[in-house]
Amino acid sequence: MTKEHANWSPYDNNGGTCVAIAGADYCVIAADTRMSTGYSILTRDYSKISKLADKSFMASSGFQADVKALQKVLSSRHLIYQHQHNKQMSCPAMAQLLSNTLYYKRFFPYYAFNVLGGLDSEGKGCVFTYDAVGSYERVGYSAQGSGATLITPFLDNQLKSPSPLLLPAKDAVTPLSEAEAVDLVKTCFSSATERDIYTGDSVEIIILNANGVRRETEQLRKD
Repeated sequence: MTKEHANWSPYDNNGGTCVAIAGADYCVIAADTRMSTGYSILTRDYSKISKLADKSFMASSGFQADVKALQKVLSSRHLIYQHQHNKQMSCPAMAQLLSNTLYYKRFFPYYAFNVLGGLDSEGKGCVFTYDAVGSYERVGYSAQGSGATLITPFLDNQLKSPSPLLLPAKDAVTPLSEAEAVDLVKTCFSSATERDIYTGDSVEIIILNANGVRRETEQLRKD
């Protein structure tokens, strides 16, 4: 009789897709609201976007239990920073903190794929994209999650980010207006929903600019 090994894993993938676009004076962060496991939908109204600071928002896909644990750590670290410095972290500082936090757990990683968006100290939009162990890069746009392989080529085609090898270095911001960027994000999600079973129900969109934060939702396919 052959011995069977338990096929248990500490991780699950709850699916979902996140997108962020940085503009000259705005940032758009969006994620769908479906949370799944396997072929089951756990909920159709789950927000994958968390507010880390007034000008920093993080959208996360992957294993949502790990995402919650990660958000809790970042929140407490940011609170300590505020007590020590009497100010909130800038978005680039928060990006470095997120990288350090993920890298610290690299031998048993948070199974979370994050995109961080916000405004930097000059008021420019900034987007940082991550892998699960903290490697990150500042980019003009990014997609993470189950629909990222569908959305990224579309964004590449529409936005054509300048190569980081070009000299002199160019700003990693998109040439679109804020309204055009929001429309582009809605198009991304409506097309990804047609092909990805883990993306759907509705898309939550956060728009940051000098005037503050605005939130929009758009309905997607429910099947």
